[in-house]
Amino acid sequence: MTGMWQCQGVTSASTAGAVRQGSLRELNLAVVLRRIAAADRPPSRAEIAARTGLTRATVSAVVDDLIAGRLVTEADPAPRTGAGRPARGLVLAGDGPAGLGLEINVDYLAACVVDLAGAVRHHVVHRADLRPVSPADALTRLAALAADARAAAVRQGLTLAGAALAVPGLVGDGGLVRLAPNLGWRDVDVPRLLAGHRLAEPVDGVPPLVVDNEANLAALGELHAGPPGPASFLHISGEVGIGAGIVLDGTLFRGARGWSGEIGHIPVHPEGRPCRCGGRGCLEQYAGQEAILAAAGLAGAELPADTAATRLADLAAAGDPVTLAALADAGTALGVAVAGVVNLLDLDTVVLGGGYAPLAPWLRPPVVAEISRRVLTAAWSPVTVRPAALGAQSAAVGGAASVVRLIVDRPVGWLARYG
Repeated sequence: MTGMWQCQGVTSASTAGAVRQGSLRELNLAVVLRRIAAADRPPSRAEIAARTGLTRATVSAVVDDLIAGRLVTEADPAPRTGAGRPARGLVLAGDGPAGLGLEINVDYLAACVVDLAGAVRHHVVHRADLRPVSPADALTRLAALAADARAAAVRQGLTLAGAALAVPGLVGDGGLVRLAPNLGWRDVDVPRLLAGHRLAEPVDGVPPLVVDNEANLAALGELHAGPPGPASFLHISGEVGIGAGIVLDGTLFRGARGWSGEIGHIPVHPEGRPCRCGGRGCLEQYAGQEAILAAAGLAGAELPADTAATRLADLAAAGDPVTLAALADAGTALGVAVAGVVNLLDLDTVVLGGGYAPLAPWLRPPVVAEISRRVLTAAWSPVTVRPAALGAQSAAVGGAASVVRLIVDRPVGWLARYG
């Protein structure tokens, strides 16, 4: 018995050591890759060692693994005037893993590919009214766009490591769309309907498909777009419906059940127009895309290749008085709802995304006016209102970017493909 326990003890100690060694390597890979991803200029191996506390030998070995796994590449060194050979910098690779972002909305489908460095490598939007279409048919059309995106990624030497799908509704566990009122969806099992379509390659630690609310993915995209911005903000996506993504201290706030952000169903006129949700006077009935089009005299208008928002922006820029009045009224209604959220959460930044992004020059003034009038702290703590950095298609781009961020946070799963 003693010998057996001793043998088991040796095995356990050996296994524990291997686990510790593996965990340490995993941690070092993530630390170095995150440092490279966050740098404002390509850092050298020596700089990474100095900033992380890792030895130069450890950093060199980790970087070699990241380069071999197509996660990092060396950049040309910056010119030096002093003595010595300039060190080569390190940047995220543009020919390794990529994320697939998909979006299904009331009047369009979208697909895009974003590489590890955050560059959009493929982006296509297909416009169609999807309300008369069954969920299965709509998702079949989306799968065709996804297949085209995957083929485009392969042509560019990229490997799709996962997919994220943005939908305008409440998403429950396992990607079940509980309710998308503007699409007429209820309890739609999106992963099951897409199960026959291969969207991405299997990568350890990266789900093959994530389904999320479109405003949430748009907010995540905004959070990581470009240079660091505010850590807390409200991102509003204005389409036929209106959704909001709430970011607090750099983290997406989802609520107790993951359904936060339904700003479109905040009543701005409690006894007002009936809404598809069953309530009355909801914000989207006054500031949603169809409400603005109707107020501008464009209800039912044929809008070919350009979007409704682009058409409205063109008319507003030309000084059309009816369109200007419609946007002013929509901005006022939006400002009433936003002021309530700002009072509640003490946010200092509001981002106008989705269809609101191209309309920001006309929506922003009435929104700011309502915030100034209704937010208690506005007099000494002004709120910034600006268009989204990612523009009108921030949900699909944000979804794709969320996939590659999983790899940056845990590169060992991707590197397992390379032994």
